[in-house]
Amino acid sequence: MDDIVAQAMARWPDVPAVYGWLRLDPRGRWLVKGEPIGHRPTVDFIGRNYRPDAQGRYYFQNGPQRVFVDIDHLPWILHLEGPARGHAALVTHTGVPVSRAIRAWLDPEGGVVVEFATADGPARAVGAVLDRDLPALAECFAGPDGRPLDEAGWERLLDGPAPGISLAAGERSIPVDRLPPGSTFPFVRMPRPAAGEDACT
Repeated sequence: MDDIVAQAMARWPDVPAVYGWLRLDPRGRWLVKGEPIGHRPTVDFIGRNYRPDAQGRYYFQNGPQRVFVDIDHLPWILHLEGPARGHAALVTHTGVPVSRAIRAWLDPEGGVVVEFATADGPARAVGAVLDRDLPALAECFAGPDGRPLDEAGWERLLDGPAPGISLAAGERSIPVDRLPPGSTFPFVRMPRPAAGEDACT
């Protein structure tokens, strides 16, 4: 969190939160009233001050005010940093490198979801890999023998549980499984004020 934000929070601790104004789309873009924010310093400022509360509601701390975020897909969108070359270096949409990948899933739509941690951010979170990076990421999947996943391996993974298949992410190889249809993760997709809460919408 920026120092200026922490100072504003201490000075004005009771500013009503904002709901239904800021959105995160599946490509990792911040949108206000449906329009992407294109101003780079603003995008970076939001990213540095984006985090979840204890209830799993994600927000951007805008000075003394919390701006809760509606999330279209998952609260983190991941992209590849540079060519994959057999090992995926993943970075969040806020520009923070993934320091430790934990496990991955192939979702029913053919996307890839990764559970991960960062050195300066979430201790444990889930993010979707950006769709345009999926072809390069495919080179980082391996079968039980450690070799790149062949056609038969992909068929096993696509058809159901496929023990021994892994994804080389960073310095580790993490297990990969299928994500069952209807699976959910512990975050609030559309935060809204509680009854009686003083809030801005």
